[in-house]
Amino acid sequence: MKWLVSIFFLAIVGSLAGALFFMMRRTDSDGAKGSRMAKALALRIGLSVGLFLFMLFAYLMGWIEPTGIRSGQ
Repeated sequence: MKWLVSIFFLAIVGSLAGALFFMMRRTDSDGAKGSRMAKALALRIGLSVGLFLFMLFAYLMGWIEPTGIRSGQ
């Protein structure tokens, strides 16, 4: 589980870095400004939502359990 979440986080950071790279370039190869950056940011959002849904599913299936400060103690 830790490896899967780590891979998701690395993919999210990589997509964000790709968007930064495309933002620093003036125009794309097709002449449209920012279209590749927008696609990279959309991919980042998709990966983030996918990670959230996977974590929710893993919690509901009992694969992961919450830790930390317990309420009422």
